[in-house]
Amino acid sequence: MTTNIIHKINAKQTARKIFNHEELFILDVRNEADFADWRIEGQSVEIINIPYFDLIDGVDRALDQIPDGKDVLVVCAKEGSSVFVAEQIAEAGRNHVYYLEGGMKSWSEYLEPVKVADLSGGGELYQFVRIGKGCLSYMVLSSGEAAIIDSTRMIDQYDSFLNENNAKLIHAIDTHLHADHISGGRALAEKYGAAYHLPPKDATEVMFSYEPLEEGSPIYVGNETIVVQPIYSPGHTIGSTSFILDNKYLLSGDILFVESIGRPDLAGLAHDWVGDLRETLYSRYKNLSDDLVVLPAHFGNVTELGAGGLVSGRLGDLYRNNPGLNIQDEGEFRKTVTENLPPQPKAYQEIRQTNMGKITPNEEEQREMELGPNRCAVHDN
Repeated sequence: MTTNIIHKINAKQTARKIFNHEELFILDVRNEADFADWRIEGQSVEIINIPYFDLIDGVDRALDQIPDGKDVLVVCAKEGSSVFVAEQIAEAGRNHVYYLEGGMKSWSEYLEPVKVADLSGGGELYQFVRIGKGCLSYMVLSSGEAAIIDSTRMIDQYDSFLNENNAKLIHAIDTHLHADHISGGRALAEKYGAAYHLPPKDATEVMFSYEPLEEGSPIYVGNETIVVQPIYSPGHTIGSTSFILDNKYLLSGDILFVESIGRPDLAGLAHDWVGDLRETLYSRYKNLSDDLVVLPAHFGNVTELGAGGLVSGRLGDLYRNNPGLNIQDEGEFRKTVTENLPPQPKAYQEIRQTNMGKITPNEEEQREMELGPNRCAVHDN
């Protein structure tokens, strides 16, 4: 009897399928609680969950639910369980059986660089989509120099991109003190001898030196200028900072997303920061050009992924369509952003302490702290 062969597929290949809206059938064999908390999603993804322990003695239950003739991708936490289940499915006579290399651990850590635009000074702007976590970071390249904004801790992937583009990192910038993921900004700055920039109002407890972001002090990258305007756009944190690049792009951090707005509660000061959040969204941003392209630091739903995986939206369109920008009653706004919020990100207090330099978890501890969705938005499911 000929045994069908199983195939390995990595996070990059899986992400490309989702970006290209290719059909993908997934059997997730993690436990029900982990699956309910976080899973692979996409507009053309069909996914079922059958825990591994329900399949150890036979995969008939899975075979009954896997469409005949379709590719099937088996997913688990770290890879081992998915290999076992995939082998059983193949031995049962199914073709085109795959498993996700590195499991959900690798899915959480993969970054896909997506080109946003060529810039007027001859540079380029890229968005790095961390599809498994919903994090978005940015790189400006110009004349052999680079700046990275809101980087993740996976600095090797930025390092490879810099090498491919023969660029040296000059600036590492965080729009705010992150609570959902561990920043790679300081590590990148140390590796390249670059400046690490942070809003001073978010840095009152940090244990390291940094360059304070100041209004009216542009940041230069080759022939490009990142205009810090407005420097003060608080609400998600008290120091949240926005950037306007090339007079076309608004890097909004965690203040404004394509389909939602930033939550103000991750430092335990929601009621104190509600007014700041409303002022930023309903006044400061409202006075900016409708034609600015908003580039946020996160996305909450796969519906926010545009062509090629790019997450962006015209500011004027967001003011028409984003529910968080259309709550005219101030009392209702306050209620919306302080009550019935999605669960807070896993280990967010420890992540904040790590980003302050107060604790130094090892790589595996950092990975565990970050597992799961980002949950930085008011309207995330």
